[in-house]
Amino acid sequence: MSDTHVTQDGFVATVEMRRPPHNFFDSDLIAEIGEAFERLDNDPSCRAIVLAAEGRSFCAGADFSKRMATGTVSEGSRSDAGRHLYKEAIRLFRTRKPIVAAVHGAAVGGGLGLALVADFRVTCQEARFSANFNRLGFHPGFGLTATLPRLVGVQQAALLFYSGRRISGDEAVRIGLADLLVPLDEVRGAAQALALEIAQSAPLAVMSTRETVRRGLCDAIEAATERELVEQDWLRRTDDFKEGVRAMADRRLPNFQGH
Repeated sequence: MSDTHVTQDGFVATVEMRRPPHNFFDSDLIAEIGEAFERLDNDPSCRAIVLAAEGRSFCAGADFSKRMATGTVSEGSRSDAGRHLYKEAIRLFRTRKPIVAAVHGAAVGGGLGLALVADFRVTCQEARFSANFNRLGFHPGFGLTATLPRLVGVQQAALLFYSGRRISGDEAVRIGLADLLVPLDEVRGAAQALALEIAQSAPLAVMSTRETVRRGLCDAIEAATERELVEQDWLRRTDDFKEGVRAMADRRLPNFQGH
């Protein structure tokens, strides 16, 4: 059964994630999104894409409670699993048509990374954005060490990484993390309207301009994910990471010890 659903209205296609309520991802879901984007890349009737989600969250990242259950798996296979996930993620960045993300709820951790695949983000006051990796005793992933500083600047990205703070939709727009703030029930419609506005420009010119504007981005993300994997591998073995995941499950502040 597919975890994505694709519809098209005129020149605008909508790719919807369907793992409610929080749309936790794994490599299979990212691969499904990649396949949808690639099919739309090859369809001249599609000129712009909206990435949306069913449920309460846009995407709350990877499900750490399931990943903790794999603690007996060898380091090599864990590293390979992460490498496979990031390989699928890079497919999303390499597609050619403009993407608008409709972020109606939480975009957390890797879910924030997924939101940053898009060229633009439409959101609402109720949405929450967080690069919460350091609060878990972990290193950022999904290429965020390349995409987030490019979007909001190195200083603001460092603050979001180090603190793991959650910011609302209006704050995300203020710092440039999102582009348009609308009421909650209008997020998807506004994202589709923005995608249509883009689709009314000449499609070959848009793709050509997008390629120039994003030149070097995919290579930077590929290099970033290699670095992120190395750091995630050793941090995953620390007591602080185990404590961070437990604290998140218990909804309490973690008691990190630095080892």
